[in-house]
This record gives sequence, C-alpha cells and structure tokens, in this order.
Amino acid sequence: MSIVVTTPTGHVGSRVTHLLVQAGERPRVLVRSAARIDAALRERVEVVEADQLDADAVVAATRGATALYWVAPPTGADDPLEGYARLAANLVRAVRENAIPRVVFQSSVGAERRHGMGDIDGLAATEVALDGLGVAVTHLRCGYFFTNLLLEVESLRGGVLATAMAIDRPLPWVDPRDIGEVAAARLLSTTWTGRQVQAVHGPRDLSFVEAAGVLSQALGRRIAAVQSSDDEVRAALAQAGMSKPQIEAIVGMAAGMREGFVAEDRRTAATTTPTSLDAWAREHLRPLL
Repeated sequence: MSIVVTTPTGHVGSRVTHLLVQAGERPRVLVRSAARIDAALRERVEVVEADQLDADAVVAATRGATALYWVAPPTGADDPLEGYARLAANLVRAVRENAIPRVVFQSSVGAERRHGMGDIDGLAATEVALDGLGVAVTHLRCGYFFTNLLLEVESLRGGVLATAMAIDRPLPWVDPRDIGEVAAARLLSTTWTGRQVQAVHGPRDLSFVEAAGVLSQALGRRIAAVQSSDDEVRAALAQAGMSKPQIEAIVGMAAGMREGFVAEDRRTAATTTPTSLDAWAREHLRPLL
C-alpha cells in the first residue's frame, strides 16, 4: 500500500499516522513543515512538505497513492466556504490525475443536510465533489469533538460550559483519537468499494446539560451549561477579530443543529466508539484547570 495522510499532526491525523506505522505501513504524510513531525516518527514515515491550498503540491504529493486520508484544515480564508471549495478542487484534481482508488474523508454529522449548516456546508460540498469521481470513498461523519473543550478552559474554570446550540438536545460526542482508529481501519482495509458513510458517534449521545454533569464529576467542580444567543456569539467573535463570513459560518452551525436537525446516520455498533467524556476529561482537561 501507499497510504497518504493529511494533517498528520492534528488530533485525528496523528493517531492515524501512529496506527499505520504500528500496522507495518510507511505512510506518506503531508505537512506544511517537516519539523512538526515527531522526531521518533520521522524515520518511519515519508514526509512531504506541502500546503493543501497549493494544487500542484497536492498532486505531486499524492502521486502513486493507493489510499488517501483527507482532512480539510482551516484555511484562514475570509469566507470559510470559499476556503473549503479551494481545498475540494485540489482534492478532486489530485484524485483524478493520480487515479487514487480509495479516499477516506473526514466529514461531520450534519453534512448530510447539504445546506443550512454553516461551516459544515463546506464539508457537505466536498462530499458531493468526491461522490462524483467514481472512486471508492468513505465519508466519516464525526460527532462533536471532545477537544473543542480545550478552547473553553477559561470558561470552564469559571464553572460555565457555554454554547449557542440547544443545551437540552443530545448529540454525539467523540474523542478524536477514536476517529483516528476508525480512519486507520478504513485505510488499511481493501474490501470496501463504492460510496460509504461511516458515522463516528462516540460512546453515547449527550446534551450540553448532561455533558456539564459529566464534567462536574471529572473536574471536581460544578459546571453549568449555559445557552448563548447567536448575537452574543457574533459579538464575541467580532471582538476576536473574525470576519463576518467567518462569524456566520460558526453561528450557522449552531443554528442548523438547533433547527429540527435529525442525523441521517443512526447510532449502531459500527458507529459507537469507546472513549467516554469522563475518561477523556480526567486525562486531558483536569490537568489544565
């Protein structure tokens, strides 16, 4: 096999890379700077410096690939959906020109709606672009990352878990490392064909109220879920220097999840992964507080 992994230093990509190495593969990893790859891994992977926004670089870096793990990284574009479109165009060109037979794409719960989900609309458009290529593709529709909580350390320190999503509505929460395990299994398998959707839901669905209860126990302090209004979120993001399209992409995700959204991919044994929020929070979040 010649397996190519994008974003190999991310929460998911780093796990994918380690598992492939442990399986005896020598994956090719695409990274902007080779210095970001763990020194212990460098001799076990093929490192290619490439920016995923550079179409020629992506094509060159994926030449000869038999499988590709594609994650759309933040582009910093003023309009995030335009950034997604550029990345998708580069992906499509690479798959076509290099005749890559299998692609595993890191998508999201909500992408099945196709429109009206803010930032997730960019992932939905990428799904559609891949579906039109006629290659074997698996869309990993992932739940809400535990690691999003790492951006809320100050708020949690003050006892608040804030969100613009409905705080009483359950949704799948998942450890990115578990997503990496599902992705690696898909990349190593050669038995699946056609278009596949593999949801990755974590061990159980949690509302933000329930998640706050879990965090209270894990962190040893009272955490309360608080629902922010869209305008409160807009004001905070504007103060942080985000552009209007960037702000609306984030607000749109929360609004889309609130407005009667029902996931297409139901929870099954195949979509359920093992790591609990309690275990993750005790290991990764508690030391920060």
